[in-house]
Amino acid sequence: MVTLMKNIPDRDRRRLRGLAQKQLEYAHSPQNDAILKKWEALAAGRRETPTVRLLFSNFPDEVITPRLECEDEDARRLEASLMSTLVGRELFDDDTPISPTYDLTHCAWVKPFGISPKLTRSEHGKGFHIDPVIEDLEEDFDKLRGGGFGVDRQKTDERVRFAEDILGDILPVRLVMPSLTGAITNPLVQLMGMENLYLAMYDAPDALHAVMDMATGIFEAYYDFLEREKLLLPTCGISPVNQESFAFNSELPADRAVKTTDVWGFLESQETTAVSPETFGEFVFPYQDRLVRRFGLLSYGCCERVDAIWPDYLSKWPSLRKLSVSPFNNEPLVGEYLRGSNVVYYSKPRAEYVTNRGPLDEEALRAYFKGVFEASSGCLLEVAQREVGTIYGDYNRGREYVRIAKECLDAYWKP
Repeated sequence: MVTLMKNIPDRDRRRLRGLAQKQLEYAHSPQNDAILKKWEALAAGRRETPTVRLLFSNFPDEVITPRLECEDEDARRLEASLMSTLVGRELFDDDTPISPTYDLTHCAWVKPFGISPKLTRSEHGKGFHIDPVIEDLEEDFDKLRGGGFGVDRQKTDERVRFAEDILGDILPVRLVMPSLTGAITNPLVQLMGMENLYLAMYDAPDALHAVMDMATGIFEAYYDFLEREKLLLPTCGISPVNQESFAFNSELPADRAVKTTDVWGFLESQETTAVSPETFGEFVFPYQDRLVRRFGLLSYGCCERVDAIWPDYLSKWPSLRKLSVSPFNNEPLVGEYLRGSNVVYYSKPRAEYVTNRGPLDEEALRAYFKGVFEASSGCLLEVAQREVGTIYGDYNRGREYVRIAKECLDAYWKP
């Protein structure tokens, strides 16, 4: 835990203040103004110029870690946070908006189940193996009880004071809130394994419904807690929406958040992408629907197929404003569903065009983007290249990828 008003080396302090000054300059630049106009157009439902970003969450070891200079551990964490804000602009020249504030979140947490998973992670890669701690859902049901939530106000306050002491005169420190979450199938799979979850749909449907209801109740109680403890914050503009997006909108209050219906929420269930729409409708949708009713606006999806569950389920949510469209979908079909609507087609293109060894295959990349952007023409479009594991430390590779994507947008996407 950070010590209040901690003394850090002068060299570290100069480094952090220099990064803060750089962020402030980026935030007040004409380029940032142009980027903000793109996001504001999306928020207002205008089909103008889509945003394009290359997200580095899977390779910070290439774009953050090698460039860290601070020696003090707490200063180094603050340095990494500042640098993360700048990567999109500094290295890739993408459409990541830059705020003239240093943003922190409350140290709040929610856990739908009372048991922790047992995961075996690979030494070098990013994959992991699930060692199930729940083998039989009916027999092990009681192990899942005990989920909960809370907030560490002291830790939040210490983080705020630490940042204010170092850079608050350059970047005002601002508390922001990410979208509310309600993930159930992901933590459940980490406890059971995918095979056990799928078998439970057939062998123990009543127990699975009881588990889904119990976890949903934990999230509902958490939302009540946030309201009661006045921990909600507005989710507008440059504040985070899960899946590495932003909260720009013209519908939610920007100056207050009293009820959870004043803020963004995020849901997904990529773990059930292989079940039929009817099975999704039986075991997942009713519980997600309870949570959606607590949100003001909704962003939905990760890597799962949404095309199959759109007609009977996802399309029923009037608060839906952002839909993740991964390459596993029939993208032209999703384009038909969203064309002319107020739901953002949140495109997550295939990652191998970035991660394949050797130079970027520009011809293949342009052909691929042609299909994506023709499929999403007529939609509100946000492009975010996620799931990239490496750019081989070549920052220009990322910049070239963004350049090609923007050129293809100009050539193939039509409003």
